[in-house]
Amino acid sequence: MSKIKEGVSILHQLGFPRAQLNDRSALTLLTLLNLKPDTEWSNATKRPVIIHDILEFVKENYGINYAENTRETIRRQTIHQFEQAGLVIKNYDDPSRPTNSPKTNYIISDEALHLLKTYNTPEWDLNLKEYIKAKGTLIERYEKRKKDLQIKVETDETPIYLSPGKHNELQADIIQKFRPTFCPDCKVVYVGDTARKLLSLNDDLIEKTKIPITQHDKLPDVVLYDDKKNLLFLIEAVTSHGPLSPKRQIELEETLKDSPTKRIYISAFPDFSEFKKHANDIAWDTEIWISENPNHMIHFNGPQFFTVYK
Repeated sequence: MSKIKEGVSILHQLGFPRAQLNDRSALTLLTLLNLKPDTEWSNATKRPVIIHDILEFVKENYGINYAENTRETIRRQTIHQFEQAGLVIKNYDDPSRPTNSPKTNYIISDEALHLLKTYNTPEWDLNLKEYIKAKGTLIERYEKRKKDLQIKVETDETPIYLSPGKHNELQADIIQKFRPTFCPDCKVVYVGDTARKLLSLNDDLIEKTKIPITQHDKLPDVVLYDDKKNLLFLIEAVTSHGPLSPKRQIELEETLKDSPTKRIYISAFPDFSEFKKHANDIAWDTEIWISENPNHMIHFNGPQFFTVYK
């Protein structure tokens, strides 16, 4: 039996769904274990890999040339399920690394490595039973590890948990520092998340303000609402992507054309260094808030904030 077929057989015995019982998933497993066609399973080793490493390893050792646009399929249809099952650990070297970092890597878990090194040996059946018996515990352990690293954001309602990373840290600051200082009566309508995209919604306020949540990819990172003034705060958290530029503001106005609200646009930055990188792109008549100086704002000739909150 070829290494690829053996890989598929192992995934089947581990209880993976049909969608993962294919060459792509088997080759991903072989890459994680550094197993070439003539390498014995007993010689498997663990090593961190990024998605591009999988493409290169498979091409070099198995003669299969996956296109670069296959990376997302591997990530979503193989690696994600491996991680959920406790087979691999994401970012073992830096658990706080954001999901969209180019350094995001995956490594086989110690328990899985110990099991897989015994494939095709008399110990396999017993070790497989023990592994499957403990699998639920392993998954719980890794889920707790991820939850411990999440950023807890206190709101007036249920706390929000954001995945780790600088972008989400800034979003947490917007809710926990900006909001109580400049708009304490505002409620959180919407918060995005770099890993999960659509995270927290207030359905009642979404309906009241007529925000087209089906177009959530066009919304800013944080949306707050002052019910008394019928006013939306549209806040872009700027850590890598751009601020509220004139083009972005026009796009948001178009997205919210059916919303019967007044609007204030704000670009939020973690520090002055990041602000200076983007200063030339910020639209006039918008606001700037910098987390390292949370009690002050910079007004790009923006009378709107003073008019509404004088």
